[in-house]
Amino acid sequence: SGRVSEGVRSIIRTMEDIGSRRHREVPPGSDHSDHAEQVRAKMPHTPHVSDLADIFGLLGDPGRVRILIALLPGPMAVHDIARVVDASESSVSHALRLLRAHRVVGVKREGRHAYYALADSHVRVLLELGLEHVGHLVLLHPGNEHDDQLGARSDGARRTIESGDL
Repeated sequence: SGRVSEGVRSIIRTMEDIGSRRHREVPPGSDHSDHAEQVRAKMPHTPHVSDLADIFGLLGDPGRVRILIALLPGPMAVHDIARVVDASESSVSHALRLLRAHRVVGVKREGRHAYYALADSHVRVLLELGLEHVGHLVLLHPGNEHDDQLGARSDGARRTIESGDL
């Protein structure tokens, strides 16, 4: 896991470095084929991109996102998660199976009870960044009523998460 994380960090640093060099070296209106080739050479392998797309696909379902947000403060049993997100235990269990299969959540068993938690700090950061990004939608589109609702929800969620009241 540490190697993968360092590998991902290396890809991000390399892409950022290529981008910053491009801005310094390539005058506007110039041929960008060298830049494109540098970026292409540093692209992650297809399986990694596919895995990332799968994770974002899982996060494309509001019900699963609500479950993950409910797990931000710590482990919970299925029946408690179901109560928090106002869903059936069956639908929560199904969502947790999918999330567990993609290593987004983990489970710890204590006797007959199972407690689900976010798999690691990467998942937490991804959720927190997403919530923060949703809050920025209000700033980008202040006249949009839908964005105002999203912003209010994310601000409330962020305050709840930060205060530990979730």
